Amino acid sequence: MATRLRFAGVVIACGLGLAGCSIRSLAINSLADALAESGSVYASDRDPELVRDALPFALKTFESLLESAPDNVDLLTSTCSGFTQYSNAFVEGESNYLEFSDYLESKRLRERSLELYLRALDYCLRGLEVGHEGIRDRLVAKPEDSAAELVLGEIDLIYWTAAAWGSAISVGLHRFDVVADLPVVRALFDRALALEDDYSDGALHEALISLEALPEAMGGSRERAEYHYRRAVELADGNSASPHVSYAASVLVPAQEADAFREALDAALEVDPDAAVELRLANRLAQRRARFLLDHVEDLFLEPLGEGSG
Repeated sequence: MATRLRFAGVVIACGLGLAGCSIRSLAINSLADALAESGSVYASDRDPELVRDALPFALKTFESLLESAPDNVDLLTSTCSGFTQYSNAFVEGESNYLEFSDYLESKRLRERSLELYLRALDYCLRGLEVGHEGIRDRLVAKPEDSAAELVLGEIDLIYWTAAAWGSAISVGLHRFDVVADLPVVRALFDRALALEDDYSDGALHEALISLEALPEAMGGSRERAEYHYRRAVELADGNSASPHVSYAASVLVPAQEADAFREALDAALEVDPDAAVELRLANRLAQRRARFLLDHVEDLFLEPLGEGSG
């Protein structure tokens, strides 16, 4: 209904003789805006498989609309976020599940996820270019100075640019051309934190858990990872399972702390997946991952049970 009302308003405005008004152009942008706002429909869904099967069509629809509305920032942001989330949940995610049973297929999916992250990143960078011509090159040359150009009204675009870029790096550590952009990702996340520390109930801090879990030689910090973990849990009011899983997988496995690993995943499983409707799908996916990791403790740790464990 909302989409129909917006479209009707566009047609009426054109009928009143607004200079340079193109019904087709405005209709496309109206539809693009409506689709760009539809993310909550997926985020609140109870069925990950249904979302997995639906997302490719939605993403191709977004790309088709961008052919006619190439500078629609909301649509560019949604296309970027959609490809990033699809890759994370259903491509890289599936790769993780196959890691112990089918290494070659797992590797293939990780390569595919990298290409999808880079595809997502291109849409986000196009979105940034709309208001900051040339920023793609400036970010690589001078990350901190260029990130400082971005403003609060662009927070969604900043977050998804950093998320897509950081995710590409996480699965592309074997490619120097990808890893070389790590300072850009840090600059974007730092800028986003400075603009809105509590963005999306802790989403920035959740993303930074994995970033800070990188080796110290790559700028990581266990202390900062733990801070972001605590802050992400706090800002989500304990209603998100994802920070617990991210902390367990990215921090506690490399540190070989099996007991803390179990505690973090138990905390993830204790979260009510329906407590926050906007986190329903993410919680179900995170809890599935938590159960998988708990089932493979012996594959992940040399000494899976610490002293005093049963």
